[in-house]
Amino acid sequence: MAAAQLFDPLVLRHKTLRNRVVFGAHTANMAEQGLPGARHLGYYLERARGGAGMIVVEPVPVHRTAVLTRGNMLHSDDAIIEPLKRIVDACHAEGTVMLQQLYHVGQHGDFDNSYAPAWSPSGLPSFHDADGSHAMTEVEIEEVIEGFVAAAVRAQKSGFDGVELFGAYNGLIEQFWLPWSNRRTDAWGGSLENRMRFAAEIIQRTRAAVGEDFIMGINASIDSGVPIALQLDALCEIAQWLDQRRLIDYISCGTGGYFNFAELMPTFQFADKLGAPYAEALKKVVTHAMVQAESHIRTPENAAYVVASGQADMVSIVRGQIADPHWANKARAGRAEDVRGCISCNQMCWGRRSRDYWISCLVNPSAGREFEWGGDRFTAAPLQKHVLVVGGGPAGMEAARVAAERGHRVTLAEAGPRLGGAFRLAGLQPRRTQILELLDWYERQLSQLGVDVHLNTPTDAADVQALAPDQVIVATGSQPAGTGFQRGLPQQAAIAGVTLPNVWSIEDVMGKRAQLGKRVLLVDDTGDWRGGGTAWHLAELGHQVTVVTSWPMLGYWIQRTAGDGKLRSRLAQLGGRCLTESAVISWHGSAATVRNLLDGTEQTIAADALVLAGTNVAEDSLALALQGSGMAIESVGDAVAARLAVHAIYEGRVAGMKV
Repeated sequence: MAAAQLFDPLVLRHKTLRNRVVFGAHTANMAEQGLPGARHLGYYLERARGGAGMIVVEPVPVHRTAVLTRGNMLHSDDAIIEPLKRIVDACHAEGTVMLQQLYHVGQHGDFDNSYAPAWSPSGLPSFHDADGSHAMTEVEIEEVIEGFVAAAVRAQKSGFDGVELFGAYNGLIEQFWLPWSNRRTDAWGGSLENRMRFAAEIIQRTRAAVGEDFIMGINASIDSGVPIALQLDALCEIAQWLDQRRLIDYISCGTGGYFNFAELMPTFQFADKLGAPYAEALKKVVTHAMVQAESHIRTPENAAYVVASGQADMVSIVRGQIADPHWANKARAGRAEDVRGCISCNQMCWGRRSRDYWISCLVNPSAGREFEWGGDRFTAAPLQKHVLVVGGGPAGMEAARVAAERGHRVTLAEAGPRLGGAFRLAGLQPRRTQILELLDWYERQLSQLGVDVHLNTPTDAADVQALAPDQVIVATGSQPAGTGFQRGLPQQAAIAGVTLPNVWSIEDVMGKRAQLGKRVLLVDDTGDWRGGGTAWHLAELGHQVTVVTSWPMLGYWIQRTAGDGKLRSRLAQLGGRCLTESAVISWHGSAATVRNLLDGTEQTIAADALVLAGTNVAEDSLALALQGSGMAIESVGDAVAARLAVHAIYEGRVAGMKV
C-alpha cells in the first residue's frame, strides 16, 4: 500500500476528512459571558476557509469544578448550543469536519475563575497554584462522568461531528490513569483496569447517549524527563487498552503538561516535530484507532514527513494555523514558501492566554480580529495611491506588504543593507532563526507584490518631499538610550560613568560592532529576550557573563511564554551567572559597583565590558521634521515608542489597511 500523503482524505468513523491537517484544540479564551460569539466565529471560520481538514474547537468545561479561564464557555448550560451551532454550520459549509474538546483539569483547577474547589482522584496539590485539591467521593466521580456525557450531548445538538476528551497534560482523565496521582483503593484505583474505569465510563455512556455516528477521540501527552509523569510505555498500554475495546476513533499525542509546562507549547528552544516519535510509538500498538501527532510540527515539510513516513495518520497544526490560517490551502497548492511561519515565540498565543486574555499572534495580528478585519485577507483600495514607507523593520515591512496587497504603489526605503531592523538582530540570538525565516518570507512577499525596495537609503524630510507620495508611513524604529537607566533605580537617570570606555548596547553586540573582552557584565533592565538572549549568545561564544537585573529572576517577562526556565538553565550550563534584584550604580571602565536592592549592600565586579539591555528611544526625527508639511503621515512601531515586534507588526498592519 502506498504511503499516505498529507492531503489524502482520511476516513474517521462516519466522516471523511478532506486532508490530514487538523486545527487542534486549544483555549482561544474568546467567550464573552461564557458564550461564543463573533470573535469565535471569525477565528474558526478563517481556518476552515484556509483548508483545515478538521477543527477541534476549544475545550468546554464539563462541570463547575472544571472552569479554568474567564474566556471559557459556560459549563452545564444549553445556552451555548445555538452560538456553537452558528460556528459549526459555517465551518461545515467550508468542508471542515468539526469536533469539540471536553475538559476537566482535576487537581490543577483555578478557584479565581471557578469559585469551586478543584476535584481530583486523591486530593493532591495543584501544580497550577498553591492550592490543594479535594479527593472525589464515588458520588462526585459519577457527577463528573455525567457532566462529560451531558457536554457531549450538547456538542451533538450544536452540530458537532464528535468530541475529543481531554486526557493530556495531567488533567483529570490522566490523573485517574497515572498511579502517582491516583492513589485510590476502591474500584477507581489500583489496577490498570480500575484506573481506566473513569475514561471508559465516560466513553461508553457517551456512546450510548449520542449513537454510533459520532466521532470520539482522546488526547494525551508525554512529560519527558519527569519520572512520575505519564511515560511512553504506560501511554502505549493505555492506548492499546482503549483500542482493543474499540472505545476511541483516534488518539492524539503531544508533549509537556503541568509538571513540565515548557514542552506543552514548545518555544523556539525546542526541536521541530517534538511529538512525532510518540505518535509513531502509538501507531505500533493500535489497530483500529487513528493516531494524530502534535507538538511543534511547524511547517508543511514537517507535517508531510510525519504522515508520509507513517509516524501518524494526521497532524495537529495549531500555532502554524494561528500564524497563517491559510496554511493548508497554500501547502496543498505547492506554495509552502508563501506560508507565513510561526516563530514559536508564544508571546501572543500562550502569552495572552497566560494572562487570561483571548489569544492572538505576533506575526498575524488578524488572529482574534477576523470578525472585525474581514479575516486574514485584504480588499482592494478604492483609489490607488503612492505610499512611501520609511524604515524596513517589522512595522515598515508589514505596512508595505499590506498596502501593496490592497493595490497601492509602494516604495520602501531602508537605511541599512538588509530589511528587518532590530528584529533581524534578535534572529541572530541562539535558536531564534525562525525570525530570520519570517524576514525571508517578507522579502519574498514584497518582491512578489512589486514593492520598490531601496536598501542603504537614508531618507530625510527633503527626500520625502521630493518623492511627493500620497501617504508616508514612518517606521524608522528606535535607538539605544545609552544611559543604562534601570527600573530598580528610577531616581538614577544614568549609570555613573556610562560614558567611559567599554560600554556597549545589545545592538552593538548582536551587530558585531562591540569589542568585548573575556568578562562581560550585562545590565538587563527589560527582563525579556533583549537581555536574556544576548547573554545566552555571549555565553555560547565563551564569554564569562554576569547578568545584573532588578527583576526577581532572569527572563521575568518571558515567563508568560514559558520560555524562561530553559533560558536560565542554558545560561547556567554555559557558566553564566545572574545577580537578581540588583542594579549597577557606577561603571569604572574595568569594573562596576553593583547594589543589592533588597539589603543595600554593594560589591565591585571586575569586567572587561559593560553591555546595556534597556528600553530604547524612538527614532522620531523624520516624523517631527515632516510635521506641518501638509503631507499625510503616520508613524508606526518603535518610531512611536520603543516596544516589541508584536506592536510593530500590528501597527504596520493597521496602517497598511487604512491607506
